[in-house]
Amino acid sequence: MTLTRQEAFRRICSGGVLVYPTETFFGIGCRADDEAAVKRVFQCKRRPLSMPLPVILGSAEQLGLVACPGPELSGDLELLTRFWPGPLTLLLPAVSGLPEVLTGGSGRIAARVSSHPAARELALACGFPIVSTSANVSGRPAVTCKDALDPELISSLQSETDGVFDALPAPGGGEASTIVEPLGQRRLRLLRQGALPVFSLEEAGFTLLTNSSKDQA
Repeated sequence: MTLTRQEAFRRICSGGVLVYPTETFFGIGCRADDEAAVKRVFQCKRRPLSMPLPVILGSAEQLGLVACPGPELSGDLELLTRFWPGPLTLLLPAVSGLPEVLTGGSGRIAARVSSHPAARELALACGFPIVSTSANVSGRPAVTCKDALDPELISSLQSETDGVFDALPAPGGGEASTIVEPLGQRRLRLLRQGALPVFSLEEAGFTLLTNSSKDQA
């Protein structure tokens, strides 16, 4: 079931669900605009439909395919996207027309450019961002080795367009990405502290707020 690079590209373009490496763990995903495939990702993971799925972009230029930040964020995004590829996820207003299940009905999308070349290549190959969530049944550990992938998860990849894309380098584990919501005027709401240190964002000129901050957006 392990796929060559070209076969992986073909299958994800054809509506397949793929297991693939990211810089931290193996992920599972599909084209983010393919509603049937997105629903199958939920089914494979046994993930509640109320939990939105993040996406990986092939490059910063793909951001406009899934997000529609207003002009008040343009300057901030110019600075934030300099951290890509890297462990920074941005929560932004989603474009209309995306599968509702992808955003959990929230109207917002979480997006990043992975530092793993295989993940970026999949998004570039299909011309659209791809779903990115850990390749494990919900509640079970994420893994860094193909041989450690959950047999139950693998057995759920039943379509002829599904498969496992095991490309180098191997996932390295570690912390997940830092998640922020740009608020404009160099302000960011910190939603999850992760691999990108907060001080890196502060050094770039941003003020970090938390949900407990008195300064409200």
